[in-house]
Amino acid sequence: MKKILVLIAVVLMLALSCAPGPNPSKNVLDKTGDVAGFWLGLWHGFIVLFTFIGSLFSKSITIYEVYNNGTWYNLGFLLGVASFFGGSGGGAGRRSKCD
Repeated sequence: MKKILVLIAVVLMLALSCAPGPNPSKNVLDKTGDVAGFWLGLWHGFIVLFTFIGSLFSKSITIYEVYNNGTWYNLGFLLGVASFFGGSGGGAGRRSKCD
């Protein structure tokens, strides 16, 4: 029992050590004087696959805009990724044609 508790504690510490910290560039203007908001987050989430492929070949391409307004950008990014990859779960409720 004691070994299981130690194992759980170690796994929990490893998981928490990977958690991201605060974004120091939140609400800070980028070079053009803009801060990314919800709509830009939605767009970045929607094109994430193409951006990822481009980032493999160029160091100037990043997936996530660090100069953002925080929660609204994150929500837009998450919704964009979910809509691109079909994250609504609609296919899970379909019936099988084998019936």
